[in-house]
Amino acid sequence: MLEDQTARPDEPADETDQPPRIPVQSPAVQAPAPLPLPLEFPVPQEHRPPPPTAPEEDAGWPESYPQGYAVVDVETTGLARHDRIVSAAVYRLDARGEVEDHWYSTVNPQRDPGPTWIHGLTAEVLADAPLFTEIADAFADRLADRVLVAHNAVFDWSMIAREYARAERTPPVRQRLCTIALAKQLSLPLPNHKLESLAAHYGVAQRQAHHALDDARVLAEAFRPSLQLAARHRVRLPLLSCQPLSEWSEGGFSGGGGRRDPGGGGYRSYGRSWRPARKRPACPYPNPGRYEPGGRLVQGMRVAISGDTSVDRELLEDRATEAGLHIASQVSRLTSLLVTNDPDSLTSKIVKAQAHGTPVVDEAAFGQLLLDVAPAPGSGS
Repeated sequence: MLEDQTARPDEPADETDQPPRIPVQSPAVQAPAPLPLPLEFPVPQEHRPPPPTAPEEDAGWPESYPQGYAVVDVETTGLARHDRIVSAAVYRLDARGEVEDHWYSTVNPQRDPGPTWIHGLTAEVLADAPLFTEIADAFADRLADRVLVAHNAVFDWSMIAREYARAERTPPVRQRLCTIALAKQLSLPLPNHKLESLAAHYGVAQRQAHHALDDARVLAEAFRPSLQLAARHRVRLPLLSCQPLSEWSEGGFSGGGGRRDPGGGGYRSYGRSWRPARKRPACPYPNPGRYEPGGRLVQGMRVAISGDTSVDRELLEDRATEAGLHIASQVSRLTSLLVTNDPDSLTSKIVKAQAHGTPVVDEAAFGQLLLDVAPAPGSGS
């Protein structure tokens, strides 16, 4: 994974402000038992060990907790919405966090592989790798009927959602859990939000950082004791809904991205895309105040968006900006409207909107409101 990166800079790591938190946890004195899958490189695409012994029934295990998890890591060509997955790994866990099996595949991104100094996958290595469309079904089988777990899950999920959108398929994921958000819920005394810090807290050894399978293994080992700690303290898991993309844009790429050079020279590069997200121009209109339910949006209103949207987030923000609205990265008393498809998720934006009494609408309603935005007062329109 690309450390400490987010798909949306305004919504870092699926952060939640959800109470209650449990007392600060001391670093682990003893490392948890290692997973039953010794990891060597190269690894087979799939390995299914004998099912683990079922844990002793615990009447105290929260009934509301999910019945299974898919711990995921993807390596990518970069951080932008047109970037592609170059490798993917999944560890499937049962309801208590015990490993059931694992799966891994490289992916031909059909373009420059991006930061090879991070993930180590060069154009030559990926030349004969399967396309995403060729692994989409196998990947989906590992994700189906499970909560997707990832470290900085908004990034991994957004990359997966875009790949399935390109393939004109729907990923079978309905909820995700970010282990950064869970660590905050558990008040783990971590120096930062890096995977290596979470791993060190639980005594989990990293063997090959930024290899998707090893990162997924490390996260699976660290997630299990975190899940069990959360269950003991009856902590509500920071689950967020996952919205498949129905409309999206490659943001400047045309012709379907890169492709193999018929002359055998690897990939035709479209340039370097490993760069931070763009900044938006300032809204030219003053803030007219809060949106009145049942009324019209007015140019200059400050609009914040929380969680997944079926229209690509940047595309939706572009439309709001073009309509004369101000896209806010945070919610404050000045925010006119919050847009979310998951009002019960208690992200930081939703918590603040509740505190300030900010009106909330879903994406569909917001789309209708964008069709008839009133001109700014005094603009003469």
